[in-house]
Amino acid sequence: MMLTAEYVALMARYNAWQNAQVTRAIDGVSRQVLTEDHGSFFGSILGTLNHILWGDRMWLHRLGVEDSRPDGGIGESTTLTPTGAAWSAERFAVDGRIKAWAGRVHSIDLTGDLTFYSGALGAEITRPVAACVVHLFNHQTHHRGQVHAMLTRAGLTAPVTDIVFMPEGGQ
Repeated sequence: MMLTAEYVALMARYNAWQNAQVTRAIDGVSRQVLTEDHGSFFGSILGTLNHILWGDRMWLHRLGVEDSRPDGGIGESTTLTPTGAAWSAERFAVDGRIKAWAGRVHSIDLTGDLTFYSGALGAEITRPVAACVVHLFNHQTHHRGQVHAMLTRAGLTAPVTDIVFMPEGGQ
């Protein structure tokens, strides 16, 4: 698989744009609404947003961007932050780190293999770096789609998600 630095930069901008829109969508929304169980895989809007954030931090650690991994495993990932405001602040910081990494990554950095411990599989595994990076962005998009559905179900305005409508600056 050939993955380019340009793709990584585009997806980092898209991720930050999407999360900025989600931040606006949940601003001022009660904790009750954010934690209501919608029957999705991670239950609630906040639980799913926390899981995405936890996953991003885990992949940044695996890719050598961050020194420490997030606490807990997938089961605890839904409680990473306690409120929408706390999530928004942490999300903004992590998106900045993703964009900074994307800005300095070179296509050659996206070749070869990555070996890491998977708590989900309970084993050390090796996968192509390119596949891991694609998964980082695909994971975000997949679960944000679930958040989009939950926002709509809760009567909130869900953001535009089409990458072709992303402002050139990404924010």
